[in-house]
Amino acid sequence: MIRSMTGFGKTQVDLPGRIITVEIRSLNSKQLDLNFRAPSVYREKEITARSQIVQRLERGKVDVTISVESKNEQPVMSLNKNIALHYFDQLKELAATLPGTQESDFLSILVRMPDVLKSEKEEFSEEEWLMINQAITSALDEVDKFRLAEGSILHKDFVFRIERILSLLNDIEPLESARIANVKTKFEMRLQEISQDKSYDQNRLEQELIYYFEKLDITEEKIRLLKHCEYFILTLDEQESPGKKLGFITQEIGREINTLGSKANDASIQMIVVQMKDELEKIKEQLANIL
Repeated sequence: MIRSMTGFGKTQVDLPGRIITVEIRSLNSKQLDLNFRAPSVYREKEITARSQIVQRLERGKVDVTISVESKNEQPVMSLNKNIALHYFDQLKELAATLPGTQESDFLSILVRMPDVLKSEKEEFSEEEWLMINQAITSALDEVDKFRLAEGSILHKDFVFRIERILSLLNDIEPLESARIANVKTKFEMRLQEISQDKSYDQNRLEQELIYYFEKLDITEEKIRLLKHCEYFILTLDEQESPGKKLGFITQEIGREINTLGSKANDASIQMIVVQMKDELEKIKEQLANIL
C-alpha cells in the first residue's frame, strides 16, 4: 500500500514536575530532510532519536519537536554571583566616567545581563529517556497511520486517472480506420489536382501509401501504453515505497502519449491525447507526495 509523505503525530509524557510533548510533522521532499529540536538536556540522545526516526520515515521534510512544560508556577532560577560581581565592577568603572549615574540603578541592570540568572540545570535518568523514546515511537506510529490514510485516498485517485487514460485509449480505436481512409482520400484528391489524366503509376502510389501509413501506425504505441498503465497499477500495491518507481513509469506513459499525438495526424485523436496528458499531469502532481 502506498504512503503519503504528509503526516502528523503527537504524544505526551506525564512526569513528576513536568510534561514532555513529542510532536512530529512530515511533508513531501525528494530526500529526507530532518529538523530535530529538543531541550539541551536531551541533546546527548539526539543521534539515537534521529536514527530511530530515519528508519521509520525514510523520506520527506520532517520536523521533530520535543518540548518540556514545567508543572511549577515559577521556574527554579539561580544567581551566578561571580558573573554578577564581574558585571558590577565594570558598571562602577563606567559610572565613574558618567556624571549623574547612581549605583542604586545597577541591580535592575545586572539581572538582565547575560548568564546572571539561569535555570537550575536539569538532569534526566535512563528511565525518563526510555519513556520519551516510547513517546517518539508512539508519535511515529501516528505519523504512519496518517500517511497510510492519505496514501489510500491517493491510491483511489491514481487508479481512477489510469482507468481514465485507458478509457480514452479505447476511444481512439474507432477513429483509426476513418483516419486512414481520410488520408488516402486526401492523397488521391491531391494527385488529381496535379495530374488530371491520372497518368501516375498506381502501383507506386500504393507503395507510397503503405510506407506513409506505416509511419502513421500507432499500434505499438497503444500496446506499450496499455502495458505501462497496467504496470503502474501493479506497482501501487508493492510493499516497498514505490514513489520513485511510479515516477519512472509515468515518464514512460508520457512518452507513449506524446508519440500518439505526434503520429495521429487527426484532430479527433489529438483531442483525446490532450485529455490523456491532462490526466497524466494530475497523476504527476500527486506523485510528488508519495513515499
